[in-house]
Amino acid sequence: MKKIILTGLLALATQLGFSQEKVLVKATAPGEKFEHFWSKSVGAGRANEGLRAGWLEQLEMVQEDCGFEFVRFHGIFHDDMFPVFEKDGVYTYNWQYIDDLFDRMLDLNVKPFVELAFFPTALAAENSKTQFWWKANITPDESKFGEWHNLVKAFTQHCVDRYGIDEVLTWYFEVWNEPNLHYGFFDGTKSQYFELYKQSVTAVRSVDNRLLVGGPSSSNFVADGRYDGEVESRDGDLITFTADNINDLEWKGAWIEDFLAYCEKEKLPVDFVSTHPYPTDYPFNPTTGAGKDFSRFVNSTKTDMEWLNKVIKKSAYPNAEIHLTEWNTSPNSRDAMHDFLPPAAYIAKVNLDCIGLANSLAFWTFTDIFEEKGGAESIFHGGFGMINYQGLVKPSYHAYRMLHQLGDEELFKNDYLFVSKKSTDGKVVALAYNYPEDHYNAVPSSIKKIDQYENGKPRQLDFTISDLKPGAMFKIEVLDAESGNIYKYWESMGKPEPPTREQIKVMKQYAENLNTELVTANAKGNVKIKRELSPWSLVLIEQVN
Repeated sequence: MKKIILTGLLALATQLGFSQEKVLVKATAPGEKFEHFWSKSVGAGRANEGLRAGWLEQLEMVQEDCGFEFVRFHGIFHDDMFPVFEKDGVYTYNWQYIDDLFDRMLDLNVKPFVELAFFPTALAAENSKTQFWWKANITPDESKFGEWHNLVKAFTQHCVDRYGIDEVLTWYFEVWNEPNLHYGFFDGTKSQYFELYKQSVTAVRSVDNRLLVGGPSSSNFVADGRYDGEVESRDGDLITFTADNINDLEWKGAWIEDFLAYCEKEKLPVDFVSTHPYPTDYPFNPTTGAGKDFSRFVNSTKTDMEWLNKVIKKSAYPNAEIHLTEWNTSPNSRDAMHDFLPPAAYIAKVNLDCIGLANSLAFWTFTDIFEEKGGAESIFHGGFGMINYQGLVKPSYHAYRMLHQLGDEELFKNDYLFVSKKSTDGKVVALAYNYPEDHYNAVPSSIKKIDQYENGKPRQLDFTISDLKPGAMFKIEVLDAESGNIYKYWESMGKPEPPTREQIKVMKQYAENLNTELVTANAKGNVKIKRELSPWSLVLIEQVN
C-alpha cells in the first residue's frame, strides 16, 4: 500500500470537462521505494560510431544529465572493429578497437551492455546476407559455430583480464539482436539461433560461471503467429490488417516462450530476458507485397511488460531480470515525430506507469550519430537520438533529464503527476506531464499527420506540498511548445541547412535552457503549484534547498 496523504476535493469538474484533483502531499510522509529503471541503459547505433569525438561528448552529456549506467550498440564483432583475422584456417584475435571504445566509455562512468553480434566475415556463411549500408553479416554457418564459441570465450576472457572480474560481473552479455526478423537481422532459423545462444552462453560462463547472459533480444510484440515457426512467415495470418481495433487483440513477445523452454530443456542459464517492446507493428501483407505501419495505444508497453512478467514467472527462470534493450515511439530512424515535442510526454508517462515491471527500458538511441540508413539529408530527419548530430538536445532528452532528477521514494502518483522524495536528504521532486487523453488510442508517430498532435486538451495542475521548512525553495522548469522545443525554434529561424557555427551556439542555448521560475514555501511550510499544463508539456518541480 502506498503511503500517501491526500486532502481536498476530488473529481472537481473543470471548464474543459476533465476531472481534477486538488492534491496535498506531505513532504514528511514515508514514501514507497522505487528504482530508476529508465536510467539503467540507453541505446546507440554501432560500436565503431563510438570511436568518434561527437559520440563520446554526447555520451558524457547524457550520463551526467540523465544518469545512464549502460549503453548498448550493434556490431561489436563487425569487420570495422577488426576482431578476427584468419589465415590458412588459423584464427587470431584483435581487441584494440574494442578496448579503445570500452576504455573511453568506462572513463565516462558508462558500462557496455554487450550485444554479441554480428558475424565477422571470417565466421559468417559464404556469401552471407548483410544488413545496413555497412554490411553487417547476418547469415550463420553452423560449421563455424565452434569458432564463434571460441571468439566469444576469448573476448570475454580478455575483458576480465583487462577490466577485472569484479567489473565485468556487473556487465550484461546479450546474444544477438532481433534474430526473429529473418528478413532483417538473422538469416537463419529459430533453432540455429538457439544453438548460437547455447554456444555463446557456455562460452561466457566458461570464463566465470557468475557472468550475466541473456536473450533472445527479439523485436516488437505481435498479435499473430508469424514467428511461431522456424522462420518468419509472410504468407498468411493477417489479423492485424483485418481487426476492427488492433488494441483489442492479444499481443505477445516473439520467441520468448520457445526460448525459455529450449533453455530449460538444455539446462542453459538465462540471467535476463531481453526484447524490444516498440508500440508499433509492421506486418507483411502478401497481397500487396509490402508491410503496413500500425501504432498501438499509449498503454501498450505496459501491457507488454505485464505479459512478459507473467511468462517469466511461470518459466524455469522466475528470477530472471527483464531488460528491454530497445524502445522508442517507433523503430523507424526516419520518423519525423522523434524530433518533436509529443514523445517527451510519452516517455514520461510510460516510464512512470511501468515502475517495477522491468530492470531497464533502454531508449533507442541517445544520439543521432547513427547510420543504419546512412547519413541523413537534414539536421532534423526523424532520427532516434535524443540529441541531434550537431549536439542540439531534443524534447526527449529533457524527458530523461527530468526523470533522472526524481527521488527514489514515491509519495504520490496519478495520470499526470508524480511526486517523489530523495531518501538521502528528504528533498521533494515532482514531475507533471500532459499526455492528452484524446490521444490515448495511438502513440505519437509519423503514421498520422504531424499536425494532428499539435492539438489536445490542457490539464489543470493543482497540488500543495506541506510539512516543508518555511522558505524552502523550488525550481520549476517547463518544457512545452515554446520552451525547449528545438525543432519549432529551428523552423522560426527559416530551417538553416546546415546552421552556421554562431547559429548552432544560439540554438544550443535555446534547446538546453528551459523557462524557469522559483517559488518558496510560505511561513506554514506549504508550497502551492497551480497552473495549466498545455498539451504534451512537462513541468519539473524540484526542491533546491
